[in-house]
Amino acid sequence: MDFQPDLPIPISYVSGRYLLFSIDAVTYLRREHHICGVLIGTLPQIPQQNVFLGLPLELMPEEARLLVDKGVACIVDEAKAHDGMNTLLEEDRRRYLRDLESQGLHVSRIQSDRKERNREQTLKKLEEKKANAKAKATASAAAAQTPTVPEEATSTPSPKNAAIVDLFNAEDRSSSPSTALASTPPQGAVAITPATSYPPLSTPPPSSHLSAPAVPPSYPLFAHLHSKGYFLSPGLRFGCQYMAYPGDPLRFHSHFLVVSYDWDQNIDIMDLVVGGRLGTGVKKGFLIGGAQKGIDEANSEADRVDTVRAFSLEWAGM
Repeated sequence: MDFQPDLPIPISYVSGRYLLFSIDAVTYLRREHHICGVLIGTLPQIPQQNVFLGLPLELMPEEARLLVDKGVACIVDEAKAHDGMNTLLEEDRRRYLRDLESQGLHVSRIQSDRKERNREQTLKKLEEKKANAKAKATASAAAAQTPTVPEEATSTPSPKNAAIVDLFNAEDRSSSPSTALASTPPQGAVAITPATSYPPLSTPPPSSHLSAPAVPPSYPLFAHLHSKGYFLSPGLRFGCQYMAYPGDPLRFHSHFLVVSYDWDQNIDIMDLVVGGRLGTGVKKGFLIGGAQKGIDEANSEADRVDTVRAFSLEWAGM
């Protein structure tokens, strides 16, 4: 069953950035609201990761504003929210630590069960190899009309197989599951590092939420394309403002390079040629658009989104 978080989802505001630390919130927003963001987290031991990054997920101001306007998320000042950590009761601390320990024990049991299954499969394969070798030796002996090889000689594993068996059980080479399980030493709880502060902290009250994020002039076009079902991501790699995908970027290539203009803004013809040829060269359309109403002419950003018009360009040979 898909995870359904409590709404609104708190977006952490840290040093001018909008971040999500909960993997459940990240997957929910991607699945239900087409919000992708950018993973920026790395491991301290491997700081030069450049392909697969981890939490936290950084949101563009446009993405954060869109979620706030829809009532799906709220902005929380993490520095102020963590002041409550000093007033956390000792009993609450202990309860939270016990919960982390129980999660660690559960993970430890899962890992132990997986190791046991792999161990039993390996021992089973060794026994099958020994049985096949014994059958071949018996058949060869019968064909040559020579005395049958003694039981001890055929059941003795090769040095290579003996080393593998000793790796699992140095004293008893029995492959029975009960013996294998009994020989497994107990393991301690796996250390769990929580990625969020809620819990142990309570969710910040609405009175402490920050105002909606300030957005660039391109926000109406961003919200318009999002309302049409597109997934949008930063377009720096292709020299545009956004990349528009018809579905999840993990499954689809982008369809458009998106650039926003003011309705009365003069557009250099060279910008259109460059964008059109670049888009065609990478098998995408060059999409431009903007809101007909200016900031001073609309009551809210939502009113401007309703007046957005967009046009796509494609470079074609004569």
